[in-house]
Amino acid sequence: MHKLSIYKRLFLLRIKHVGQKQFILILSALIGLFVGLGAVVIKNLVHLIQRLTETIADNTHIYLYFIFPSIGILLAVMFIKYINRRPVQHGIPGVLHAISRKNGIINRHNLYSSIITSSLTVGFGGSVGLEGPTVATGAAIGSNIGRWFRLSYKDVTLLLGCACAGAMSAIFKAPIAAIVFALEVIMLDLTLASLVPLLVASATAAMTSYLFMGQNVLYSVNIQDVFIMKHVPYYLILGVAAGLMSAYFTKMYMFVTGLFEKIPSIWIRLSVGGLALGVLVFLIPSLYGEGYEPINSVLNGNYNYIFEHALYEKWSNSALAMLVILFFILAFKVIATSVTFGAGGIGGIFAPSLFLGSNLGLLTAKLLNLLGAEVPVNNFALIGMAGLIAGVIHAPLTAIFLIAEITGGYELFFPLMLVATISYATTRVFTANSVYTIQLAKRGDLMTHDRDKNVLLMMKVNNLIERDFNKIHPEATLGDLIKVIKKAHRNIFPVVDEDGIFHGIVKMDDIRHIMFDTDSWDTVTVRDLMFMPQFTINKDESMEEVTRKFHTSSRYNIAVLNEGKYIGFVSRAKVFSAYREMLKKISRD
Repeated sequence: MHKLSIYKRLFLLRIKHVGQKQFILILSALIGLFVGLGAVVIKNLVHLIQRLTETIADNTHIYLYFIFPSIGILLAVMFIKYINRRPVQHGIPGVLHAISRKNGIINRHNLYSSIITSSLTVGFGGSVGLEGPTVATGAAIGSNIGRWFRLSYKDVTLLLGCACAGAMSAIFKAPIAAIVFALEVIMLDLTLASLVPLLVASATAAMTSYLFMGQNVLYSVNIQDVFIMKHVPYYLILGVAAGLMSAYFTKMYMFVTGLFEKIPSIWIRLSVGGLALGVLVFLIPSLYGEGYEPINSVLNGNYNYIFEHALYEKWSNSALAMLVILFFILAFKVIATSVTFGAGGIGGIFAPSLFLGSNLGLLTAKLLNLLGAEVPVNNFALIGMAGLIAGVIHAPLTAIFLIAEITGGYELFFPLMLVATISYATTRVFTANSVYTIQLAKRGDLMTHDRDKNVLLMMKVNNLIERDFNKIHPEATLGDLIKVIKKAHRNIFPVVDEDGIFHGIVKMDDIRHIMFDTDSWDTVTVRDLMFMPQFTINKDESMEEVTRKFHTSSRYNIAVLNEGKYIGFVSRAKVFSAYREMLKKISRD
């Protein structure tokens, strides 16, 4: 009781002395701090586990690296099943789903569950990254702070965007790219005034990360040459290659995870996934982990990681062998990442995308140089990273600024723009949605930058059903119908049998010519008067489809059914009224 009174006092003091805009700025700074600390915790947990596994492997046998990923996924699955006892959603898709379907509400367990499960998955060598879980943790912080202070949906959504920007800023030490990411991927209806909280959260998270993890860039690179115009055709080739690779990533990811979803037992999924991942890492050791060290090696012209601890190490001096192995690395890294997720691991896809991009850039540059092009290999590796991020997550602006910030490669801004744009355009030819959004789109839960569609997406048929229509049995007589009409205030009468099955409707306007003919009251049945409307609505139907039916049919009321059983009606007027209310709810001033 005492705690509640303190909360009420703080709540009243805030209303009395702090304006709403100022309060949002305070909260955005607080969120940036907490998210930055979360990123520090997750990074250090992973490093701790990695040092532990390295010590064990060095003191026993190096081939333990091939079973470590399975151990990490097993521990993550056991935590989810026996300790958390609730599923842990993957970061960014979970945030988008919370915005579109759950009013920005994210369960409190996400404050810690993503940190623990992803640390186990990545620390033991799972082929995924840490940015998704960090975003999930940050979003949970933003959502629960917003709920605690009883903020509106649009303010909670803004705090979610601040949290996601802060997470990206802290994990990548890239505050500008983090803001672009929030605008391009997470936030859907922002005004210029809303940028200020994003700036505050991103800067605060970055400073927190700098304080604990230093100010050095994440991936250092030795830029060999500044941009040269004669290399434009080669960058176009890299852009197309990155787009094709991104499409392969998305389709293979969906295919592999789809196969795992068909396996009913989590233990069978774990066994199959662990075995497959172990085999992949045994055959291609560079697939182990998130790929931080290999990326840095590529960017600095060191390609030894391709052959280290591998069965084909004796061919390390062969240029042909390197090209062949790079091809297999690109082909199987996507499968390794997908298998990690399918087996039950928790992580993100930014790191695998960066790994693929750097290796694709390396392979492309080497092939071009064999043909006499003389392109800078390190630069191509850096720019390839932007191409994969742009294609895989469908966010070219994020890709451009992220790669420039995390590598310090601002001198190559134009080729970054060129490759990111070409990659995105190429990917869109093969897949309309990113890895993050493809499943949401299939379920009809995907929000876009189209505000009208977003409003309709957030509306639900169940909330619009009107049930005060008087029903009549199909075998009832006209006289029975007249008795119902006398006490009704509607001019439409659903025809429903004793099992609740919908048979059609009777409209008052259609029976005026006969309703006063008393001789027909006992001889004419409702079945003779009713008709089945051309359009009906399923209770789980999307509102976009509902509005299409109203537009096509020009009707003012349409019946709602569930597996053929009558529920009620939805009216055109109620849809329009609900649309306006929802628009006010989500729109920012």
